[in-house]
Order: sequence, then structure tokens, then C-alpha cells
Amino acid sequence: MADWLSTVLPAACPANNGLALARVGSAKLVGRSGFELTSPAFRAGGELDPSFTAEEEDAVAPPLEWTAPPPGTQELAVIVEDASSADAKCHWLVWGLAGQRGKLLEGEAPPRTGKNAQGNSEWLLPSLPEGIAPHTYVFQLFALDIPLTLMPGATREQLLGAMDGHVVAAAALTATYRPSEGDDWDEDDDDFE
Repeated sequence: MADWLSTVLPAACPANNGLALARVGSAKLVGRSGFELTSPAFRAGGELDPSFTAEEEDAVAPPLEWTAPPPGTQELAVIVEDASSADAKCHWLVWGLAGQRGKLLEGEAPPRTGKNAQGNSEWLLPSLPEGIAPHTYVFQLFALDIPLTLMPGATREQLLGAMDGHVVAAAALTATYRPSEGDDWDEDDDDFE
């Protein structure tokens, strides 16, 4: 893990170099000009409500809010990854957000989305078997100095490639998830996130 990343993420977060922030961010970009990402649904490092996970049938993506990015920002992008998985499994790719202070409401359809780790373009619901250690999810927000021309359905690699060299600020917010006790998990389903 990049040394600077351990100062941005909580000590309990087993972050690795697979995170988007490690690839296209840097210590000087995180929080630049007071750029910050929060959620009205959970505090930084807090636990995700089951309404944002596979525990609930009608679960949706959590709401996010951000402060104004630095001047000259053309567009914002969000990447959510599971820092506890070996490969920083991607749960959400969003771009096309206006380069200004703003928010995404709970369950709101973003302007453009890319393919998550399961190959679809939606919020990949966290799902873990009971008894496994909690996983840490990193919500990463990037301010870009260009508007992206990617079409919806782009891959994580395509998005990161388009962002490389164009990130002017970044912000990160973490949340944990552990299944509720007594959660009905199908033991035959070994493809958990």
C-alpha cells in the first residue's frame, strides 16, 4: 500500500494498491481546497445500513454529498471499492457529475455508470456470509479537469485510463459492512463481495 494512503484511510482498513485512489490519486490531491465527501446515511467509518446491501430486497445505493471541488473542475467521478477484498472489488462506477458542490440522493440514477465487478452498471450490493470479518468499502470521489467522453457501460480500467493525469482533487469516505445475525445466506452461493 502507498504510504500516503494509510494516512487517508482508517487504520482498520486493509487498503491495498488495487484501490483507484492509489492509482490516480496522491496525498496532495486528497482534500485539496477542502474537497470532502460525506453521506447523510452513515458517518465516516460507520456501518452501512442493510437498506444499501443485499440483506434487503429493495436495496439501493446510499446517498452521497460533496463540497465544492477546486476551481477549474469540469466533472466528478465516483468509484466505490471493497478494500477488504484481495483485488479491491469494484461496486460502483459513476461519472458525468457536474464539477460543483452537489449530491446523489439515495437510489438516484447517476448520469453515467460503468461496469461493476459483476459486469453490470448498477450499485453492486455488498453481500457477505455470516461470521466473516466486516469488509471496508471506500467511496472515492475524483474532481477532473476535463469532461469525460466515455460511453455508459465503460469498464473500471477504461474509466481509470481516462482519468489518469486529469485528477485535480480527491476525497474518500469509508463504511463497513457485516451481515446481520441470522441473515439468510445461501451456503451454495460462494460468490460474495
